[in-house]
Amino acid sequence: MANGNDGRNRHFILEGVTETEAYRYPGGGGGDRPDIPARDRQSHATALQGQLDALREIAETTGDAQRDAGMEEGLGLQVEFESFPELELAFESLARENQGIELLNVRHEEGTTRATVFVPDGKLDHFENLIVAYLDRHKDSRDRPRDNRRLLDAIQQIRAASLRALWTDDDDAFPTGDTEPVWWEVWLPIRGNRQATNDAFRERAGLQGMRVAKGDLRFPERTVLLARASVEQLRASMVTLNNIAELRRPKETAEFFDSLHASEQLEWLEDLLARTRYPDSDEDVPYVCLLDTGVNRGHPLLSPALADDDLHTVEPGWGTDDVDGHGTEMAGLALAGNLTEVPAGSGPVDFGHRLESVKLLPHDGATGTDPQHHGYLTIEAAARPEITAPSHRRVFGMTVTARDNRDQGRPSAWSSALDALAADSSEHGSHPRLLVVSAGNVNDPMAWRNYPASNDSDGVHDPAQAWNVLTVGACTDLVRVTGPGTRGYAPIAPKGGLSPYSTTSLPWERHWPLKPDIVLEGGNAASDSLGAVPIPSLSLLTTSHRPAERSFTTTHATSASTALAARLAARVMEAYPGLWPETVRGLIVHSAEWTDAMKDAYLPASQNPPKGDYQKLLRRCGFGVPNLDRALWSVANSLAMVVEETLVPFERGESGRVVTRDMQIHNLPWPQESLEELGNTPVEMRVTLSYFIEPNPSRRGVRSRYRYESHGLRYDVKRPLETIDSFRGRISAAARDDEYASSTSGDDPAWLIGTQNRHRGSLHGDIWRGTAADLASRGAIAVYPTAGWWKTRSALGHYDRAVRYSLVVSIRAPDVDVDLYAEVANQIDIGVPVEI
Repeated sequence: MANGNDGRNRHFILEGVTETEAYRYPGGGGGDRPDIPARDRQSHATALQGQLDALREIAETTGDAQRDAGMEEGLGLQVEFESFPELELAFESLARENQGIELLNVRHEEGTTRATVFVPDGKLDHFENLIVAYLDRHKDSRDRPRDNRRLLDAIQQIRAASLRALWTDDDDAFPTGDTEPVWWEVWLPIRGNRQATNDAFRERAGLQGMRVAKGDLRFPERTVLLARASVEQLRASMVTLNNIAELRRPKETAEFFDSLHASEQLEWLEDLLARTRYPDSDEDVPYVCLLDTGVNRGHPLLSPALADDDLHTVEPGWGTDDVDGHGTEMAGLALAGNLTEVPAGSGPVDFGHRLESVKLLPHDGATGTDPQHHGYLTIEAAARPEITAPSHRRVFGMTVTARDNRDQGRPSAWSSALDALAADSSEHGSHPRLLVVSAGNVNDPMAWRNYPASNDSDGVHDPAQAWNVLTVGACTDLVRVTGPGTRGYAPIAPKGGLSPYSTTSLPWERHWPLKPDIVLEGGNAASDSLGAVPIPSLSLLTTSHRPAERSFTTTHATSASTALAARLAARVMEAYPGLWPETVRGLIVHSAEWTDAMKDAYLPASQNPPKGDYQKLLRRCGFGVPNLDRALWSVANSLAMVVEETLVPFERGESGRVVTRDMQIHNLPWPQESLEELGNTPVEMRVTLSYFIEPNPSRRGVRSRYRYESHGLRYDVKRPLETIDSFRGRISAAARDDEYASSTSGDDPAWLIGTQNRHRGSLHGDIWRGTAADLASRGAIAVYPTAGWWKTRSALGHYDRAVRYSLVVSIRAPDVDVDLYAEVANQIDIGVPVEI
């Protein structure tokens, strides 16, 4: 069979049938659809009749087995009808409710339509009558054929339904092994008495060694149960299969696992452990080092990833165990992520990183020292694993914050200690660190009722205002409320929205950093007419600190988001072991995107929202939700440029004053000719600059010579009419400007956030949107220094130090067929330092 395409409809030409003999059946579905070719009636009817005859034998065998099993109702066979390729099956015509013939499900696979139909005992004659009518050329009073051609000419195959014929979920979600028990969402039809149908299925499933969870969901035409069985068990009984309408993968909430009896939780855990691989302690893998309340490594999921030697405490009298439970909960998330979907899976689980723990808080939640010593304890906590295992590549995850937000973005002793720790500001420092820190929580349930205004009024908590850390807020996709006692409750945040727990930097003065940097799943809360509460089904599932009593428990808020972010960082480090901490932080931020719910909530409906609105979006949601695949894409893809470079920002000039010294210009490796050929095609360029500053905290003026930051770095892109020399001159002028944000470089309306807003803190990102032709003329990007206390406080002798930075630049050209990848790969030129 050959085919051609006229751009709208596909026409088929068969041997022995001219194209003009092909016809379209009117009605049923609307719109353009493929023509159905006329088939040779006799040969096609013979083929279908042969398939029906084979079905009769299966139906008789199945009927006998059903009667032997004591079934009185629901006797029959599931039959699958498959269309010819590229043809739509008139599946609604397969059902005959007055005869009990029920359409169970419809699937579109590999260009064909497949429908599964329940045919009661003795009702296969209905389809044989259709074939008889198909061979009869009688017509009705309107001269329309009574031969069911629209239905039968599209049918290629009729066969007994297999297990896969009942699977209506994504193909990728189908269990990979035949013998491993997994949980299934079983959709039962209603044939006669609903309760009798449910009881009969539970009884037969029990006889086959399956386990059916308590409870069910009831809909007008279906009942949904959860059953644990292997593929082999389900296939073994046609009696069981013939009483199932659909099979899907369960979409569990954390409440489902949290509500299980301890023995049932242990069964889930044992199944998970049987398919999990851990790296050995002597493998060169990244570590997530948790600064929290300790970890109970007796949990079977955690112990293979957490050696005794990797358990530490800042005070020996506190011990390393976790009495409160918070640290163990974070360990489960940092190792495996949200466990809600992991136990229900069937495939292998491969961990590529390990854990460390430092107990930063004792059982009572207070350090027993004055608050100003929190910074000292944090530095001590980081030193413990570094002394024991100096060769470990690690990311620190800290979920401990102050209870209030009175600093309002101003550096504190604690946040400054974190900045110094990240930059390694010691005298002989050469060991920068990646610190992932919780933004702190909106903990008042009464405030949640004012969501989202409640997020705006509660500022990020100390020490998460630190410039050099990756500050993590919370968003949520959890909106399904389940569990006892939750009737009448509704989720507070929409799917994809900012979590009710998340704090923001909206209350801060505008010159402080844009925080949080990213947001990740932190759970939701629910409300009714009386109040708002956290509930398990809107939380994340993780490891319990009392594994002898419970394997799993739930958790939520920005602590959970931070543990997930630390895990994400470890996975980037696993894929690219040589990346700097500054680069890992930059890649995570570069991969982040705002959800539609975030943009709908915080950006006006206009096509071009003001830059100030984008700044407010950043102060609420950071750069959005990061994605591991996008982060790794930025490193591996030729349409992205990742630069790790060093420059010396200042030097002492001939006059004795400290002046700016280096800037670096990088040629953007985009193929100019190909972009010019794309003309007005919309494209997007994204830039992220990540570096660490040395802190010098005091309350002596943000823009005075007593600045907090040692130096600043900025970036700018060459404009269409600029030569490289004029571009260099403009950047040199900007670098000499001692103001916090350069006023000499002006602004470029094509940037979403803009130069006046994006240069806050030590992590700068922005998105440029324009045409491909415009991008082609912007072939260079400069990184240059601005003033800091290294320059203005020259007597301290730090002015001639070198600094590191990471620059990530990528472009997207949607709906473009031009192969830009190979061309970009041949043009990458990182650039060289240029004296200002």
